[in-house]
Amino acid sequence: MLADKNNCYTNRELSWLSFNMRVLNEAANPRVPLAERLTFASIYQTNLDEFFMVRVGTLMTQMNSPVTIYENKTGMSSREQVEAILAQTKKQEKTKAQIFEQLMGELEPKGIRIINFQRLSQEEQEVLEQYFDSHIAPFLSPMVISRQNPFPFLNNKDLYAVVLLSTKKGKDRVGIVPCKNTVFNRLIELPTRPGTFMLSEELILHFIGKLYRRFTIREKSVLRITRNADIDAIEIYDEDLDYRGQMEQLIKKRKRLSPVRVELSRDLDKKTIKELSSYLSIDKNYFIHVDTPLDLSFVFAIQKKLQGNPELFYEKRTPRYTPAIDLNQPILPQIEKKDVLLSYPYQSMKPFIAMLQEAARDPSVISIKMTLYRVAEEHSQIIEALTEAAENGKEVIVMVELRARFDEENNIDVSRQLQEAGCQIIYGLEKYKVHSKLTLITKMTENRGSFYYTQIGTGNYNEKTAKLYTDFALLTANQELGAEVSHVFSDLQKGETVEEIQHLLVAPKCMQNRILDMMDEQIVLAKQGDPDAYIGAKINSLTDKKIIEKIIEASQAGVKIDLIVRGICCLRPKVPGYTENVTVISIVGRFLEHSRIYIFGKGDHSKVYISSADFMTRNTVRRVEAAAPVYDPDVKSQILRMFSTKLRDDEKGKEQDENAVYHDRKLSDPPMNSQEYFYQRAYALDPTLPESEKH
Repeated sequence: MLADKNNCYTNRELSWLSFNMRVLNEAANPRVPLAERLTFASIYQTNLDEFFMVRVGTLMTQMNSPVTIYENKTGMSSREQVEAILAQTKKQEKTKAQIFEQLMGELEPKGIRIINFQRLSQEEQEVLEQYFDSHIAPFLSPMVISRQNPFPFLNNKDLYAVVLLSTKKGKDRVGIVPCKNTVFNRLIELPTRPGTFMLSEELILHFIGKLYRRFTIREKSVLRITRNADIDAIEIYDEDLDYRGQMEQLIKKRKRLSPVRVELSRDLDKKTIKELSSYLSIDKNYFIHVDTPLDLSFVFAIQKKLQGNPELFYEKRTPRYTPAIDLNQPILPQIEKKDVLLSYPYQSMKPFIAMLQEAARDPSVISIKMTLYRVAEEHSQIIEALTEAAENGKEVIVMVELRARFDEENNIDVSRQLQEAGCQIIYGLEKYKVHSKLTLITKMTENRGSFYYTQIGTGNYNEKTAKLYTDFALLTANQELGAEVSHVFSDLQKGETVEEIQHLLVAPKCMQNRILDMMDEQIVLAKQGDPDAYIGAKINSLTDKKIIEKIIEASQAGVKIDLIVRGICCLRPKVPGYTENVTVISIVGRFLEHSRIYIFGKGDHSKVYISSADFMTRNTVRRVEAAAPVYDPDVKSQILRMFSTKLRDDEKGKEQDENAVYHDRKLSDPPMNSQEYFYQRAYALDPTLPESEKH
């Protein structure tokens, strides 16, 4: 029976919440080491914070529009989406509380306890009271809200103790106490019970009456607000003003945007909520009761205290050296002989860094060009190599994207540092963020003239995340690709976008249309009965409606389609009559799946690309992105094998059904953990390791 085509779509925001639930489930997974499960709980909260700051902030802005705005796949209005998000978030908070309680219970036999006053002896309560009086109270700034003392500005994601006070004359007042302080620790250890801790905000809340002796405490709670971060840098663009200065003003403005969520550790009565709602200018529906600590970042301090128990952590893994590069020999000549693929975090970023350092010192290298989106905040060897190249008199052109959300401040600092070293800095295009990951080294030779060495990647030039995210970096001396990357840089320098290009896929004008064309080629093959008709993609998100509709069309034509989508997936597979030939899996594991792969067809004629772009409209038509074809047969086979292995992951890979619900799968015994498999392979192939360590 043919289903309704509308059943093929899932709302973007609800799909994201489903992804974050898969992250939270790892905190409850008994096969994950206990200390690592704490990390997943914290990541869940950090993810949710950013989701409210960005996505809910955007929707709330849309709600104030005079015209009702509808999402283009499920037809939900902005208000309907926010209502669904709040309902789902409140439901997930209950699950989070259960998982947190389970984690705390499992920590107790390991010697770590987070307690409240109900679990303290009278003597311990007195000890903590003395500690509060001497080490905490002197550094607190309690406020009482009145006409003379207006409600204070509450910082994004900071903790505050809020109390409802009664005067002797029976008048109600609201008191606010900031709990964030650099003087005292958030985890307070009981001297009588080593390994037993209380959170400072709970200690403040318990003794808050000491701060308001002239009042009666009627209600109290810890409060945490999340503020809208949805400011588009394009909106503040003024060609007559310094762009970097504009971005600095944007960062200041963001810190004071309206709240989009208020979390409370305890229930408050309707009158108090109404009053807080009025002070904060946010509807009471955005108040969420949370049964766990409002800020879970303290779990990393707990992990430090557990470091003597290695069984509670993942087995230590470090990026290995690829056998394709000999670091004891010059890098550029090796790349001339053969393309090299680096697969992070399993393989080290050092060959790429060594290539940059070599280029910086090579007298025949005349220029280095690079796009930077997110870089390491401290001691970046990549920035040092670019600086050295400029100081050595080479032309160094760096496209620094100042609009990389939440990395703006670091990118501003990086742009200044590079500029002071003599690099030429460009800030991308007025209407498009530059998200591509491109490096072009140009050497002048006697026999060949100019000669290109190119790096095209799926992830950022960030030494830290290269150890945490799965990404690819293709190092190639293919002159056709190098010439096209040079074309991309030339257009960026002129403030233009690529209009036509042969080998690369380059958004905003030469990516989505080319992807659709290659999907059409597979549709034609399927209709001709060709068994090699195939589409495969590994991406972070799938929201581009044109691509989704083409996938549906391809499925209906009989094309076999495998999608590995870590996060948002607005397409439902296995819908009768529409997506029966589509398989969707999501991998959430120790490392963040970040690499993007596009595959069209099977066998010798298959086309394989690696890319910086997801199948999202913001990537395919609203940013400058790049996808590189993989021409080297060995590199191509390597990528296809990795894609196939990830499809078989039944340890961390969950499969989506026609109802957009993700389920465990059982494909092998023991289950396949693709990330662990790739690390084992990297150790086994590392030419620098003795045989005894290749495990």
